[in-house]
Amino acid sequence: MELIVYCRSFEVALMAGPDVADVTDEIGRVVAASGVGEGSAQATVVGSTGSLTTIEYEPGAVEDFKRAIERLAPPGIEYMHELAWRDGNGHSHVQAALLGPSLVLPVRDGILRLGTWQQAVLVNHDIRGRRRTVEVTVLGQG
Repeated sequence: MELIVYCRSFEVALMAGPDVADVTDEIGRVVAASGVGEGSAQATVVGSTGSLTTIEYEPGAVEDFKRAIERLAPPGIEYMHELAWRDGNGHSHVQAALLGPSLVLPVRDGILRLGTWQQAVLVNHDIRGRRRTVEVTVLGQG
């Protein structure tokens, strides 16, 4: 069998952070279009104040997640980035770095293999709304 490498991107509009959007279906559409039956989908958000992770995407868990992010790197305290740039988003960079920009998800039988209550989510940490680009690379065999 031949290795398939399939690359696509999509954009998501998000509000000021932390804002969380379910991107499972978008990644799943890229997987379906790729023709990969067995392999993996690698997704990366472009930009230093965005992140990708998984969570049960339901209102309570999402709110708990947002509160935890703010506790990890709260706005309103001194960040060296803000002292240098005066842009007010030092905490945004730290939050995004702690969560990371990428996910690797298994593809089995041509679909994402996730848990019943597990969704891929995109997070905007910036102090203003942003259109985030997610780059997806699907690797595997047909």
